[in-house]
Amino acid sequence: MELMRSDADFGSGLPFNATPDGLRFLVRLTPRAARNGFDGLVRESDGRPVLRFRVTAAPVKGAANAALVAYVANTLNLRKSDVRIISGQTARLKLLELSGDADLIAARLTQWIGASDTTGT
Repeated sequence: MELMRSDADFGSGLPFNATPDGLRFLVRLTPRAARNGFDGLVRESDGRPVLRFRVTAAPVKGAANAALVAYVANTLNLRKSDVRIISGQTARLKLLELSGDADLIAARLTQWIGASDTTGT
């Protein structure tokens, strides 16, 4: 989890930041949900913006992580191999990296966040 805290760009209020290979963002994942879905942008108690997701898969043998990767890839029209969990493999709070054109991915992600119309504090 230290990688997430040291990533100063997340303090800017944006839910994601560009990297040389694409884009990174923080995710709070809820496994064993009634449905797969995106529940909006929320702020952690320390003020970091986090995208909240839920998946029906259980957190057993990486099933919930695989479901998250598949859901994000499908929704953003990326290959599953372009979505990686950088840290937080066994935690609810994860750092995802999306490989590809950062501007294009940022535009898709911003549209997705806006379409969800749910933000929390």
